[in-house]
Amino acid sequence: MSRNRLRTVASAATVLKTFTASRPDWGVSDLAAHLGKSTSSVHRILSTLADEKLLEQDPETGRYKLGLALFDLAAAVPSQRTLQEAVLLPMTDLRNTTRETVQVGVLDGRHVVYVERLDSPHSLRFFSEFGRRADAHCTSTGKALLAYTPTSRLDRLLKGWDLPQRTEHTIIAHSALRAELKRVRRRGFATNRHESAVGVVSIAAPIRDQRRTTVAAISVAGPAERFDEHQDSIAQAVTHAALAASRRLGFTVAA
Repeated sequence: MSRNRLRTVASAATVLKTFTASRPDWGVSDLAAHLGKSTSSVHRILSTLADEKLLEQDPETGRYKLGLALFDLAAAVPSQRTLQEAVLLPMTDLRNTTRETVQVGVLDGRHVVYVERLDSPHSLRFFSEFGRRADAHCTSTGKALLAYTPTSRLDRLLKGWDLPQRTEHTIIAHSALRAELKRVRRRGFATNRHESAVGVVSIAAPIRDQRRTTVAAISVAGPAERFDEHQDSIAQAVTHAALAASRRLGFTVAA
């Protein structure tokens, strides 16, 4: 395949990734402006994707949205479907027990992508967008995933990674992050106190599959004032939920 064709595939993938839960449809002009590309080139990509049923165009507005072919592709990803099935009941139990927002995230390079969420019933609650990406080093979910990442892969991730400082509490030194990940492995869960946003606290634990590979992490997040008195019980509930989800994926405690 020529370099030009590879660039075309990459451009099409970039266009598809701009369609999110918070931005489900795009017009040609605003998408071109968003991507910094010419209107004509974006129009060609959108038209081609629509011809392949990966996108659909609204006949009245002319705007594009994801097409049915993508739902067929998503249904063909058994690992994601299995993860969703495995976490649904433990997530529900965890939310009912803690009455806080519960999320499940997976590691994507140096970021966490939240793939499942159940909101807290409290009027004051932690809110995050489905499909949201966050820095892995300053979230409990990210630290739970990084802690169980093989050493060689973790070394590659850290190389050249200038850890962004989100608050004054964010870990920004590699040595401090490695020490934190060691504590996570020792305790079996990760914490985030004001590291990603001031006032927000979260606790996460890893979810493992039948090969004992960490494939995701489950977390509880909420306002700091509600966590201070119940952190130990929340941590216990999170680790219990993570183990329940892991067992549904075939994980056993004994090696």
